[in-house]
Amino acid sequence: MRAALLTGWRQPLELTRVDDPDCPAGGVVLRLLACGVCRSDWHAWTGGDPVPLPHIPGHEYCGVVEEVGAGVTRWKVGDRVIAPFILACGHCPDCAAGHQTICAQQELPGFTRAGAFAELIAVPYADTNLTALPAGMDPALAAALGCRVTTAWQALTGRAGLRAGEWLAVFGGGGVGLSAMLLGRALGARVVVVDVVDEKLDHARGLGADAAVNAATCDAAEAVREITGGGADVAIEALGIPATTVGALKSLRKLGRMVQVGMPAGEHCTMEIPMDAVYSGQLAVYGTRGMPAWRYPSLLSLIDGGHVDLTPLIARRVALSDASAELAAFDRPAPPGVAVITDFSA
Repeated sequence: MRAALLTGWRQPLELTRVDDPDCPAGGVVLRLLACGVCRSDWHAWTGGDPVPLPHIPGHEYCGVVEEVGAGVTRWKVGDRVIAPFILACGHCPDCAAGHQTICAQQELPGFTRAGAFAELIAVPYADTNLTALPAGMDPALAAALGCRVTTAWQALTGRAGLRAGEWLAVFGGGGVGLSAMLLGRALGARVVVVDVVDEKLDHARGLGADAAVNAATCDAAEAVREITGGGADVAIEALGIPATTVGALKSLRKLGRMVQVGMPAGEHCTMEIPMDAVYSGQLAVYGTRGMPAWRYPSLLSLIDGGHVDLTPLIARRVALSDASAELAAFDRPAPPGVAVITDFSA
């Protein structure tokens, strides 16, 4: 099969042919329809979240079942499916309790196993992790759900418990931040987006953000508190760096909830945060990572029912050969929207 291989940190991916993946017992092989290019892939590409080399990146994907392994009962060849980027075993106590994202036996395509920057991908634990795609859903949109949208949905509904009428502050206007803004609006919240790129802020306003703040020109936390009349009820940190984490915490009203969505990596693994604000404001701070597969149907139903339009997330449909340039774009403030690989032959 054709694949894009990571062979060195910050090096262009090598477009080459590799062996087709074996179909695992209990798993399937998918022919990829689409795969997003995500900032988490950039962390692997830079070595901030190192993977064994050579390696196939890519963890936001959907595809068609090409081969079914022994023991799979829910899926057949030809099914269109999506999978979370955390593939849980389905049998351990954490999985039994519904907490698949902390499964000790989890596997992560693009990180701990070969990913989806390729024509085919092997997916273990198929009965636990795969979800059928609605018949009319665009594969590019489905792939964009795989990390950014699902993580935002889990942060808002599974961690922070966002309620209609509350103020949501989103720090970071990239893919996951834009997802949080759109989903927050669908849930009935008022949303202010914080970024340092005017183009992203204009894009967020155009998609329904109630307010936008350029953190390069003001104290963003203070601006959010003024806009919201005392502070946001919920803040989403969507970048993984100290400036946005501290800003998100300081933007909250008392008893507010902050969710750390952005992945701290490399030098940002350890941060100084204002614990006095946490203490005096009696704030709740949550971490989140991915979303369990059993929660996909509620999100897909929201989208398929026309209650939220996430198509503006997709800014660029690119070829596999464009993946290197898309990864390098994360070295600087990236343009609005997300890139999705939809052509695996070029």
